Amino acid sequence: MFDCSKDVLAFHDEKVTLPQDERTEMRKRRDANRERLKTRLKEAGKPVPQEFIKQGSYAMLTMVQDPDKDYDIDDGVYFTQASLKRDDGTVMSPTEVKQIVCDALQDDRFDKKPQVKKSCVRVFYKEGYHVDLPAYRIRESDGSYELASDDGWSVSRAADTEDWFNKTNKDKSPDVGTNGGQFRRIVRLMKKFACSRGDWKKDTASGFTITKLVEEYYVANKDREDITLRDCMQRIHDRLLTNLEVHHPVTPGAMLTSGPGDSTTLFLRTKLADALGDLKVLDDPKCTSKQAGQAWDKVFNTDFFSVRQAAAEKAAVTEHNTNALAGLVAAKNEPRLTEKHGGGRFA
Repeated sequence: MFDCSKDVLAFHDEKVTLPQDERTEMRKRRDANRERLKTRLKEAGKPVPQEFIKQGSYAMLTMVQDPDKDYDIDDGVYFTQASLKRDDGTVMSPTEVKQIVCDALQDDRFDKKPQVKKSCVRVFYKEGYHVDLPAYRIRESDGSYELASDDGWSVSRAADTEDWFNKTNKDKSPDVGTNGGQFRRIVRLMKKFACSRGDWKKDTASGFTITKLVEEYYVANKDREDITLRDCMQRIHDRLLTNLEVHHPVTPGAMLTSGPGDSTTLFLRTKLADALGDLKVLDDPKCTSKQAGQAWDKVFNTDFFSVRQAAAEKAAVTEHNTNALAGLVAAKNEPRLTEKHGGGRFA
């Protein structure tokens, strides 16, 4: 297979993983929401959260760059069960808990007001991304976390998912201490592929579903990032040929898909088949760097690889010409043996 490992790594670092300045901006917005929520709830005489816990792709560090900044930041809000009481001492319903959170987050500076969703309160930002704040109560009997949703209170511990991911990354990555770890990088690359076209976002599998599929079929290769990625794409495609369902990694019996005919994993399978077809040229012994770059460009809907390959070729030509010129100059300046009457000498 034509070696594009350095190119795939460079693509990940420059076009996939979130830049630090964007992460910092998101953290500032998250912290501002936390402070607003605590202050407003206290002022209104409502229950105040005991703690906040980041979760989802934001916590697992698997968010990927998006040209529309369509980012989903999850920040769990945790109340003690004893605090979630109405003024008359009766127990608040999940809907009421979400509503007091939503009311406390209202701010005239928002163009679009925070909204109550099925399992969270969503805060919208004009930059394109949003922050989801799921509300939990900490059960008095055993300390279990229960999520407030339209379906009632359900046991849910998002931190278990983060623990699962971090353990998987540590156990499976051959370079866990370097650049996030290869398993995490492949998750990011697969998520980038799945949303590489704007019109794919509404149809393709969720980022967490993709994360679980990568966990099932990732095989480390510390020397070839490109082979690792392509092989993972192939294994996931082949798996989805026979089974479109994906189980939650830590919640027994919970599913990440809607059933045997799930449309999102079917869509992902179709797009993976197309991508794998585009990458077949890499197996041709006569494959050129230009062809390889074009193949990866098509997979990720970019020109990054072709531009990088062209720059590398230009740099190689420049280096060759520079070395050749240096050789000519050196040859010209070498001492020459000349013949003169009376014997030879260096001129």
